[in-house]
Amino acid sequence: TQDNCYRFAGYCLNVSRHTLERDGEPIKLTRAEYEMLVAFVTNPGEILSRERLLRMLSARRVENPDLRTVDVLIRRLRHKLSADLLVTQHGEGYFLAADVC
Repeated sequence: TQDNCYRFAGYCLNVSRHTLERDGEPIKLTRAEYEMLVAFVTNPGEILSRERLLRMLSARRVENPDLRTVDVLIRRLRHKLSADLLVTQHGEGYFLAADVC
């Protein structure tokens, strides 16, 4: 993106500053939450399996991730974002239900 910001559903994820904002208000994310959100915005509309998300977290050096970690991070992100943005595709994984630009 031009300004290193992925925009979706009123949010701005700035990958240069490692920040998330909505309407100019910062939303605090842990490193693991941030890395998982990066995975979703860089693969918009794509279903990401728990295993693939786990590999992405491991590749980004998130400490000791496991499949349960993925579930917990999804739940925490749903709490911090609009709950309907991260959709469960039963038996397949999760996807971001928003246009990303």
